[in-house]
Amino acid sequence: MTNALRSVSTYIALAIGLVGLAVILYAWRLPPFASTIETTENAYVRGQVTVIAPQLAGYVAEVPVQDFATVKQGDLLLRIDDRIYAQKLEQARAGLAAQRAALANSDQSRAAADARLRAAVANVASAEAALRTAEANWSRIEPLRERGVVSQTSTDQSQQALDQARASLAASNAAAEVARQDIQTAIVNRQSLVAAVEGAEAAVHLAEIDLSNTRILAPQDGRLGEVSARLGQYVAAGTQLMALVPSKVWVIANFKETQLAGMRVGQPVSFTVDALRHARLTGRIERFSPAAGSEFSVIRPDNATGNFVKIAQRVPVRIAIDPDQPPAGKLAPGMSVVVSVDTAAAGSASGR
Repeated sequence: MTNALRSVSTYIALAIGLVGLAVILYAWRLPPFASTIETTENAYVRGQVTVIAPQLAGYVAEVPVQDFATVKQGDLLLRIDDRIYAQKLEQARAGLAAQRAALANSDQSRAAADARLRAAVANVASAEAALRTAEANWSRIEPLRERGVVSQTSTDQSQQALDQARASLAASNAAAEVARQDIQTAIVNRQSLVAAVEGAEAAVHLAEIDLSNTRILAPQDGRLGEVSARLGQYVAAGTQLMALVPSKVWVIANFKETQLAGMRVGQPVSFTVDALRHARLTGRIERFSPAAGSEFSVIRPDNATGNFVKIAQRVPVRIAIDPDQPPAGKLAPGMSVVVSVDTAAAGSASGR
């Protein structure tokens, strides 16, 4: 009887040991319980959360949206008091009008300079004709003077007329040169006025941009977070007013580096969502992070110490969610999920 009891106890202890060994092998996914399914709970839904902030300062004049509202691209989210910016736009437009008037006056000055040059050229031609007449008279009188045929008075008058014609031609040439320089001055001055007009036009465009920036519009479709802006509140440029969350989401799963063997881009993924009563959805591996998460931390770990303990690092994996899944419309950035990847499944030809 005693031997029988001992045999039973031995069998029970052996069975318990075998069960314990089986549990350990299963927990560590060792043969014969090895699996190609890699799972992680360190996974979350992600999305493009856009922080809405003004580009200029002013008092909030209108807040037509509420917390968690659904908005479309171009919807008015907030309006800043625009009276100052409207007046700045009118001031810029007035400055542009003044610069355009100065440019038009420069064109008129150029036209007047052209007319003066034409008049000066005509005076030069007249002076040249007068000089030719005076030279012709002198050429007739000079031989007669040498023979004493004409009086000294006539000779002096002819000589004086010749000198006056020469002086008049020199003055006409000088006046023509002055007219030419006036034209060059008008040309140079016009270039500066054109630049001034362009600067005034830029000032108008900047004022128009500032005025339009008083109306903050939704950059894309999505849902708003908590709206912190209040009517009458003074806000500065860059003040966080609200957040916009577009509908497009994805999953970031942080797998241990020991789990990455066999994972490829395009492999099917299944995941459950804690917030949706563990509803199961599917997706595909889209991209792998270029480095482990520790490499992107603000304070990077220093492993060059005497007491080193090897810790498996985690590598973020981006997972695209398959379309046409009703529960996917309820996903929101920040939700926790549990991700499973079958590393034996085929991926895309591009690999990682």
